[in-house]
Amino acid sequence: MIEMATELAASQGVSVACTALGVARSSLYRMRSPRVEPEPAAATVRSAPPRALSQAEKEQVRELLNSERFQDMAPREVYAALLDEERYLCSVSSMYRILAAHAEVRERRHQLRHPVYRKPELLATGPNQVWSWDITKLRGPSKGIYFYLYGAP
Repeated sequence: MIEMATELAASQGVSVACTALGVARSSLYRMRSPRVEPEPAAATVRSAPPRALSQAEKEQVRELLNSERFQDMAPREVYAALLDEERYLCSVSSMYRILAAHAEVRERRHQLRHPVYRKPELLATGPNQVWSWDITKLRGPSKGIYFYLYGAP
């Protein structure tokens, strides 16, 4: 179909040929041009920036972030506290990158975990050892009136 459209387009024009054969012009142009697969980008090895932290400096920052004093604080808070003391180690984003490299980007505050709730089980081995009671709300004779039934089985 595309070959016929190409031959007809040479004599009548592309628009007329495509309309006569019911082919979209974009399909004709796409089939005319050869398909060129893009070459995969070569992996380039970037050199470290000249101002990048050395491995020893990164370890120093990581130890500071995990120290007793700062272990419950976010990197932004640590950064602010260090600036108040007139100490600058690295930027906040560098602190996050260092923590992320060691899979330590998480909630840093100590949070209590609630124990799993277990429904109490009562076992009576004799009379008058387990007592229970209940309150039931019963609908009254008109809207908004209720009776409360207190009971012990």
